[in-house]
Order: sequence, then C-alpha cells, then structure tokens
Amino acid sequence: MRVLIAEDEEKAARFLRKGLSESGFQVDVVQTGDAALDATNHARYDLIILDVTLPGLDGIEVVRQLRQQNIATPVIHLTARDGLQDKINGIEAGANVYLVKPFSFSEVLAYARSLTKRSESVRHRVIRVLDLEIDLDRQKARRGGRTLELTAKEFSLLSLLARRSGQVFSRSIIADEIWGMNYDSGTNVVDVHIRRLRSKVDDPFPKKLIWTVRGSGYVLEVRDEDGHDSSPGSTS
Repeated sequence: MRVLIAEDEEKAARFLRKGLSESGFQVDVVQTGDAALDATNHARYDLIILDVTLPGLDGIEVVRQLRQQNIATPVIHLTARDGLQDKINGIEAGANVYLVKPFSFSEVLAYARSLTKRSESVRHRVIRVLDLEIDLDRQKARRGGRTLELTAKEFSLLSLLARRSGQVFSRSIIADEIWGMNYDSGTNVVDVHIRRLRSKVDDPFPKKLIWTVRGSGYVLEVRDEDGHDSSPGSTS
C-alpha cells in the first residue's frame, strides 16, 4: 500500500513516515499542496494524508481538485483547526476523515488500514498497463496522470484491448465485441477507431501501447524500443 503524506511540519511528517513505514506502508512525503497534486499525477496512491494548512494550495483545495479530476483516493485531513465549520469544509471538499492535532498515531493507523482496505476491495475494477489506468466503474481513462477524452466506443475498445493485454484481436472479433456486427472486409470502421484511439492514448506519449500485428489484427501491450514485447517471460 502506497501512502502520500503532505505535511510541512518536519517533525510531524517524520513521525507519520516512521510509523506508517514500520506498519508496512510505502510512504512518500511532500511539503506543499502543489507538490501533492504533482505527485498524484505521477504515481497512484492508496491513501493521501493532507495537512490542511499547507503552503501554496491548502489541503482543502488539494482534495477539491483531486475530486474534480475524478481521483477517488481516500484522504485523511490533519489540522489544528477544530471548529465545526472547518470540519464541514473538509468533508464537503471530499476528505474521508478529519483529524484534529494533536492526534494519536494509533488512530491514524486505524483509519489508514480501514480506508485502504475499502479501496483494495474495488481495485479489480481498475485496469493498469504501464502508465495507462482504466476505471471501469467510472468509465474514465488516464495516462501519465492525464485524463483521456474518449468517446463511449473508444472507451469500450480500449477496455477490450487492455482487459486482455497481450492478446491479438482480429478485426472481426473487435467488430463483434464493440459493434455487435459481422466484420465486412470492405469497411474500415475498426481501423478508423483504432487510429482515433491511438491519437489519444499513444501519440502524446513516448511509449506506445497499441500495436498492429500484420495480417492478424491489433494488440495492446508494453514493448521495448524495437517493438518487441517486453513483458516478463515474453519472447520476441
């Protein structure tokens, strides 16, 4: 389980890092709200612990922006503010838990285990290939932390290829799965949609994922720079 801590008080950050690391979590620490947002664009976290009074973007604005980006990672807010309205603001922004300082580490750990356990229970509904992340429940796709603007058919096509990464799909199978029709060799509907999908999933990124297998169809997989399958145990 990977946890991001955004805390500008060095002593508190060190205390949390030590305790969570010893409890089996992988921990990253940043000191500003902007750095927290940047970190979530480059890695996937199972839990985020945010101090409310961070330099730059405060913790409430950070969680608000995360939710606007459809990032549902559980968030624990830590703060010295104990007013009712402060708690309401945090929860309404999208935080799952609001803890007032000074807090006990055992309480933080209990919430961390509970929230990550809930997150783990739905993890099978998210497909990941390299830096591509497909959320089947929310019908959202992201790559490199960037949301991909896909049509419904493009999302279905991407999900089909990613769900069985490494499997070559013929045009006829794709046509049947996505459009529910027999493939007509005289139409290029599958090729057109593959080109459009590549323009969004592959073209903006250096590492390509969607490949043409001459005479067979299409496959989504991680390959090396020479175009060879680089997944563990693969053969070229």
